Amino acid sequence: MYFFLMNLAMQDIGLVSVIVPKAVFNSIINIRTISHSGCVAQVMFFFFFMTCDGSLLTVMAYDRYIAICNPLHYEMIMNRKACTKMIGGVWTASLLNALLHTTVTFIIPFCSNIIDQFYCEIPYLLKIACPGLYVSETGIIIFSSTLTLGCFIFILMTYVHVFSSVLRIPSVQGRKKAFATCLPHLVVFSIFIFTGWFAYLKPMSDIPIHLNFMITIMYSIIPSMMNPFIYCMRNKDIKVALSRLFDQMSFYFLKV
Repeated sequence: MYFFLMNLAMQDIGLVSVIVPKAVFNSIINIRTISHSGCVAQVMFFFFFMTCDGSLLTVMAYDRYIAICNPLHYEMIMNRKACTKMIGGVWTASLLNALLHTTVTFIIPFCSNIIDQFYCEIPYLLKIACPGLYVSETGIIIFSSTLTLGCFIFILMTYVHVFSSVLRIPSVQGRKKAFATCLPHLVVFSIFIFTGWFAYLKPMSDIPIHLNFMITIMYSIIPSMMNPFIYCMRNKDIKVALSRLFDQMSFYFLKV
């Protein structure tokens, strides 16, 4: 579990760092520009970390399924070698997906250099592409959305088995603990996937700009901000470590 959480934390930090610092910097100095290479890098790393996030949340659903439905076989199935292979598969598949989207998007000639978004988001890049030349990237987006739907269906199926097993737990406290662990994960993934689908598959001309901003924030920033609270702040070891850190900081400032 901690191995997956470490990777999730790295991916969440990366996902937010790709777009937020540049957006904040532009807002502070009141500019709205980005270089072509910067835009390419932003698309590349954003798609990489976003795909990693979705894939890892799927792997973590399987981890919970084994832990709750097959607890006696957990150590044998989810051993260090298996977990390492899963994470390696997540990073490799995400990198290939990011390279595919970035390459296909930027071989398209653009008829404008102005996008109505706070970072280089692919739907807005396709909006300024020359007419009729973005069909290939649209097809790849639909293909990626289909794979994401498969991940979502897999997570739902695993949680159907998980919840059916949880309901058979005689202890009320045990059921509450299991639901408290699984439901936030399902909620975060649902926010991530549905807002992401809406952002990439909606007709661009029919949605107000401010609503587009909100939808983009919902799938690109909010899940990454919620994950630490869901997976870390509920953990007793994390709470003890944070409590010690705050006590040391308070002692230092009082001493100063």
